[in-house]
Amino acid sequence: MNYRNTAALLLFSALLFLTFAVSAFATKNPPTHPIDINLASTKELEELPGIGPTTAKAIIQFRMKTGRFHRVEDLLAIRGISEAKLAKMRPYITVGPPPQKAPPPPKKSPPPPPPSH
Repeated sequence: MNYRNTAALLLFSALLFLTFAVSAFATKNPPTHPIDINLASTKELEELPGIGPTTAKAIIQFRMKTGRFHRVEDLLAIRGISEAKLAKMRPYITVGPPPQKAPPPPKKSPPPPPPSH
């Protein structure tokens, strides 16, 4: 092979690689229903526009460390989430109500004393 053929083959390979790389990023579809950021798994968070594996893990770690999110804007405390990125995600995220605590079981009254004779 001469230099020209090698260069053409390399160029073609690079273009083919870039085509597949771009199409892989373009196929990310946003979720069909709002995702509760307090309950979402890493995989669910990755469905959001602009959220990759690293940011999804950061969201979950933040949630585990500081507790539940109270509003969507709380995501701005996470490194890598800017106002612009939050604006793209906002239509697809929600913050659900805190979980309801189950009422305590009713106290049992002590058994009656045995009858005396």
